[in-house]
Amino acid sequence: MISIGLAGWGDHEELYRGGVRQQDKLKQYNKHFPLVEVDSSYYAIHKDSWYQKWATDTTDSFSFIVKAYQGLTGQTRQTYSQEETSGMFTAFRNSIRPVVEAGKLKAVLFQYPPWFDCTKANVDVIREAKARMGDIPVALEFRHQSWFRDCLREKTLSFMRREGWIHSVCDEPQAGVGSVPIVLEATHPAMTIVRFHGRNESGWVNNGEANWRDVRYLYNYSQSELLAWKAMLLQLQEQSREVCVIFNNNSGGHATGNAKEMMAMLGIAIEDTSPRQLDLFE
Repeated sequence: MISIGLAGWGDHEELYRGGVRQQDKLKQYNKHFPLVEVDSSYYAIHKDSWYQKWATDTTDSFSFIVKAYQGLTGQTRQTYSQEETSGMFTAFRNSIRPVVEAGKLKAVLFQYPPWFDCTKANVDVIREAKARMGDIPVALEFRHQSWFRDCLREKTLSFMRREGWIHSVCDEPQAGVGSVPIVLEATHPAMTIVRFHGRNESGWVNNGEANWRDVRYLYNYSQSELLAWKAMLLQLQEQSREVCVIFNNNSGGHATGNAKEMMAMLGIAIEDTSPRQLDLFE
């Protein structure tokens, strides 16, 4: 089974023709896609009431990938005491409880930063994070190339399999040590995640420009690139029961179109019941 969705649901204006209230956008999004990545959870630990509303607003078959709060993955560059770390993990687990109890959580995505390289200390950090999350399914995404370099590639994959991590496979610009190659390997029999970040190599690394984050994911996948990925997704499907695909290339608003193109290539039905006004000039 292959499920396709987008990173976030608030910014994809092409899904909300005719005007949709902010509080109703997830319901409308659900008419187009069965899966979404909650990326706002990276910036703050939300109230559990938010997750309860999201679980209630979506159909029974809808599901969420929730991005781990940045304090859990070292993105804040702050040093926390064991008590503070324990408190953050507890607060985060409690916040997502409504989608867990509703059976709508696919996984929590732990995306570690570009400076998080392959060292014994960092392996211990990952092992501790897995233990703190208990039986909640967790996915692992690296940004530092060292994890998949030479002989460490197989050791990294073996570690993920042994520890029970879902692999988040990336399609992203190859822009030095702060990016990883496409590694078509499942590490969990239940699921593999694939995230499309685009291939904007010149905009991938922070060059000091004020609008860096606005252009980092600026990329429109070509038909040939998507066709190549169709074959790779089918290959991953042979390794795990489900492949969850997230398009994150939305700096230029391309994620929705690319996701629907991929769905069409795979023969996945697209339901679009959003109201449209008649264009008299078409």
